[in-house]
Amino acid sequence: MAVSKQELAPPRGETGLLGWMRKNLFSTWYSGLLTLLSLGVLYLFLRSAITWAVRTARWGVVTENLRLFMIGSYPPGQSWRPAACVLIVSCLLGLSWAIWGRAMRIFALGLGGMLGLLALFRFAMPTRLWLLANPVAVGVGYGLGLLLRRWRRAGMVALLAWLLGFGVTWVLLQGFRKAVGLPYVSMESSWGGLLLTFVLSIVGIILSFPIGVLLALGRRSDLPAVRFSSIFFIEVVRGVPLVTILFMANIMLPLFLPEQIRIERVVRAMVGMLLFSAAYTAENVRAGLQSIPEGQIEAAKAVGLKGSLITSLIVLPQALRLVIPANVGQFISLFKDTSLVAIIGLLDLLNIGRSVLSQPEFMGLQREVFAFVALIYGIFSYAMSYGSYRLEKALGLGER
Repeated sequence: MAVSKQELAPPRGETGLLGWMRKNLFSTWYSGLLTLLSLGVLYLFLRSAITWAVRTARWGVVTENLRLFMIGSYPPGQSWRPAACVLIVSCLLGLSWAIWGRAMRIFALGLGGMLGLLALFRFAMPTRLWLLANPVAVGVGYGLGLLLRRWRRAGMVALLAWLLGFGVTWVLLQGFRKAVGLPYVSMESSWGGLLLTFVLSIVGIILSFPIGVLLALGRRSDLPAVRFSSIFFIEVVRGVPLVTILFMANIMLPLFLPEQIRIERVVRAMVGMLLFSAAYTAENVRAGLQSIPEGQIEAAKAVGLKGSLITSLIVLPQALRLVIPANVGQFISLFKDTSLVAIIGLLDLLNIGRSVLSQPEFMGLQREVFAFVALIYGIFSYAMSYGSYRLEKALGLGER
């Protein structure tokens, strides 16, 4: 006689939230004791902070100066241009969600949901409509991504869309000197707040990475001129603080240029920060290059591969995969170091907060301003850290 097998479901205490708590928080008696002690300490420290944030804090200093925090002294009549750039980013995140999957879903839903929830606060009607338009843009991008996902080169299309989007946002933000509908907006005098922080950090991250890779390869080159030049640059830049680099870019660089050539301070700050980050990225990449076994290189030479192919197809992909945590840590540090541009007269997010506190009606509200600024820094730093974690997991880093 055939015996039917009956599959039993796992116990309720082994799955879901209860299972996670039992496995991670109360697996042993001392683990449960530590969990309870930690909760008690957190309650003692956070009780007063939550009470202050909900009942005592005067958040009007943030809501009334939100535009200043976001885009600085950008011309009020041209505020639609940064708003359009955010809509483009929302659409691109939705597109990437449909093509690249779960990793981008968190960012797309996070940005769309956060801006959608902000529409519940007391903003002007145009601002509310723009906030609600961002979740719609995420949905539109997701729909387009579903259509493109059928193509074999959908990932390449998404990458090209991001590159095109960066170019369009730069043109929208800066404009043209002789354009009628899109007037020129000076970076030096008008860009500020979170907009300036993003521009400095994104340009620094995107450009410093390839420069750092080239410097790392140059340091291991067999050509003495290339090797010693790379070593000299890396050691000199890493031997001085970022403040010194910014001072040199702002004060010394104009002395070496012709009088008719004038570079804006924002561009000088960008150059200084990306060169500083490139030197540290180069050392991270060099550590990854040194971790590749020599046997792989010798085996590649034995089958007749050239040196350039060995580096680009065998050594470099493995090295870059290994140094993802170190490089992302460097990029997070660069994002936070943008606050140092205050020494050359630029007003990023943190320094906009200091300028707000100089207004008579907002004097004494340092806790509210710095708590808001710290929250923004924390959100975007965690977003980069989470993106690094998802990338490491997708590439199998740390797994055999």
